[in-house]
Amino acid sequence: MAENTPLLKGRSTSSESKINDSKLYLAVFSAILGNFNFGYSLVYPSSVLPQLQGPDVDPRLRMGKEEAAWFGSIYTLGAAAGGLGAMLLNDLIGRKLSIMVSAVPSTIGYLLMGGASDIWMLLLGRFLTGVAGGMTAGSIPVYISEISHKKVRGAMGSCPQITSVTGALALYALGLVLRWRWLAVAGGVPALLMIVLLVFMPSSPRRLIKLGREQQAEKALRWLRGEHYDTQVEINDIQYSINTQAKVTWSQLATPVYYRPILISVVMRFLQQMTGITPILVFMEPIFAKSKVSLPARFDAAIVGAFRLFAVAVAASLMDRAGRKALLYTSSLLMILSSLALTINSHITPCPPGPTPLNLTISHDAIASTLEASQQTSAGLIPLISTMVFILGYALGWGPITWLLMSEVLPLVARGVASGLCVAVSWLTAFAIMQAFAHLVEDHSLFVPYLCFTVVCVFCLLFTAVCVPETRGRSLEEIENYFRTGGTFTITRSPSTEQT
Repeated sequence: MAENTPLLKGRSTSSESKINDSKLYLAVFSAILGNFNFGYSLVYPSSVLPQLQGPDVDPRLRMGKEEAAWFGSIYTLGAAAGGLGAMLLNDLIGRKLSIMVSAVPSTIGYLLMGGASDIWMLLLGRFLTGVAGGMTAGSIPVYISEISHKKVRGAMGSCPQITSVTGALALYALGLVLRWRWLAVAGGVPALLMIVLLVFMPSSPRRLIKLGREQQAEKALRWLRGEHYDTQVEINDIQYSINTQAKVTWSQLATPVYYRPILISVVMRFLQQMTGITPILVFMEPIFAKSKVSLPARFDAAIVGAFRLFAVAVAASLMDRAGRKALLYTSSLLMILSSLALTINSHITPCPPGPTPLNLTISHDAIASTLEASQQTSAGLIPLISTMVFILGYALGWGPITWLLMSEVLPLVARGVASGLCVAVSWLTAFAIMQAFAHLVEDHSLFVPYLCFTVVCVFCLLFTAVCVPETRGRSLEEIENYFRTGGTFTITRSPSTEQT
């Protein structure tokens, strides 16, 4: 028997037709400036380390291989700490204020790096910008999902990933003309602009209703949806969802309505990092060197970043058309095929085990310069094309959709804490996989890590098929009802509830 029409569908059609999204877009833009800063700070070493390893740098600031490696990887530890901070702050002070607070460690970090007179200042500054990145990663997706309505949530949920990639592109472009200190100064601008704009943006209506502030929630919804929108319908739906959850206890976390969405979100963030995307991007040039694809690198990072931006933009346009699961299937298959090709290529064209200079100075620099090399040998096209397909696959699904699904499936009463937990798991996994990758390449060449990444991508496909629900076109309340009932999106209320 076909599923009944959702309770909200018939009542909200006329109201939804009166929605004006212009102010919603402004609120989303204000928030995702934090993601722009996140993308910028993540790849900051790419343009900075060449200058800090040059012969004319202050000896107190000159970085060797060990210092350079820590300058890149310490960011992930800061991001994990920031994720744990977001876990507490999201529910303590709210999503919007948590995003604004992230500007504090970001600004201090850039000031330390911009005015650094010793390496410890650079490392501490890098750690603090990582803290800010972890906080925004744990807060912004939740804020966006809670202020967006279901018709645009997919596209809006892709905005953090798009602006993160755009921030990386901005760093690469500015790195061609600015010295490293001025790059730090420029990095502080988006964070300050974010604070100024967010002051005028509303808080999450769902959180306001949870706190019993219905009038403020109604005002926020009217600001976000337009003056002619019937806010009462959405307020009633949110209130119903909150009333059916109450406060979570530890014993309740053992029930499917809570542990299933939390487990799905955590496992997706874990698998996302285990695909190997972070070490592939960070150590791309040394990887190509071991793959017999090494030529002068210039504008390589910008080309890779532009390619990623294109793929994420395509995913955003398809998110509410093709659906989350279809994109995750496509993403998994592309990553399986490309990582398998890289595995076979590294086995057929073996590179000897041994230390590879995992120099973070050119974290993404390897693809554009490889185009010229591939003309000399057709074998050089295999790692180039395979890596491009891998990045395309990741950007189409497992990159942006893990963030979006995290903000959609987590139950409201646990959303703040659980999102911070997801971010912390993600970044701790990233740190571990980067360290493991370096040792695996040194001991076993590229074949073993690529084989591991291929196996993980297969698990990604299976996990999508078995565990991930399709949330396209569903309200957050319908998604919560899916986990509460064990598989039904339709919201049904008792007659007594309807009369109240």
